[in-house]
Amino acid sequence: MCYHVAVEYIKNLLLGGSELREIDVKQVTEVVSKMCKEAAYYLPDDVYAALVEGRKTEESPVGRDVLDQIIKNAEIAKAEDRPICQDTGMAIIFLEVGQDVHLVGGDLVEAVNAGVADGYISGYLRKSVVAEPLFDRKNTTNNTPAVIYTSIVPGDKLKIKLAPKGFGSENKSGLKMLVPADGVEGVKKAVLDIIKHAGPNPCPPMVVGVGIGGTMDRAALLSKEALVRSINVRNAHPEYAKLENELLEMINKTGIGPQLGGTTTALAVNIEWYPTHIAGLPVCVTICCHAMRHAEVVL
Repeated sequence: MCYHVAVEYIKNLLLGGSELREIDVKQVTEVVSKMCKEAAYYLPDDVYAALVEGRKTEESPVGRDVLDQIIKNAEIAKAEDRPICQDTGMAIIFLEVGQDVHLVGGDLVEAVNAGVADGYISGYLRKSVVAEPLFDRKNTTNNTPAVIYTSIVPGDKLKIKLAPKGFGSENKSGLKMLVPADGVEGVKKAVLDIIKHAGPNPCPPMVVGVGIGGTMDRAALLSKEALVRSINVRNAHPEYAKLENELLEMINKTGIGPQLGGTTTALAVNIEWYPTHIAGLPVCVTICCHAMRHAEVVL
């Protein structure tokens, strides 16, 4: 009896009297499996609406024809529960774990990967992951492991964001390590250089995620986080929101267009930023094709 009282006393001291909310990782596996399939089949409403709007404003007849096909493809995929694209991507997972959550029933990373494997197998999605990147590129046969980013946040919830990332666009992403003297114009030039070098290869119209600040690796992560933000939501900082709009206008003036030329090269530019060193100005651009797939669930 004394033992149990002591345990409760220590627990209350550690938790400030609050109770941990238990989440069985089996729930995570089930949810992730479903998310993999839904993300592959259903284009987010904001992206679909932007494609439709782009079709209205596209100046090139060929560009309008391409957009018609892209929109029709998204509609068929949704109606028939079929992948929007044959490249169903490498699963990128963002986990926001509430500090008052107690995960039980197993390992969280293993649970996430089990969900990815089940989703890709049961959903008949293409398995595109190799076990080792250079010398022995054998397919893992279930699209695992996922790329998982975990952060601890206040609260008792577990938020899961999933973004299947195709590599036609991933391969055209880029990083520039600028110096502070490069300033805003240097950032614009860095982004435009990466976009122009990519050309039509990322299957535009694209969504462009830009990470500014931090370190080299943090800028890359920021650019990925930018992609899972709704393309209808501008950065909360007014100067970055202005830069998003300016970059979108500049990108759409390149003439790259929807794969075969035109005025709808990008649907949106999303920027995320982070404090950085006095000597640095890292800029990373992650490009995603028109199949900007992502899903979000809170447990």
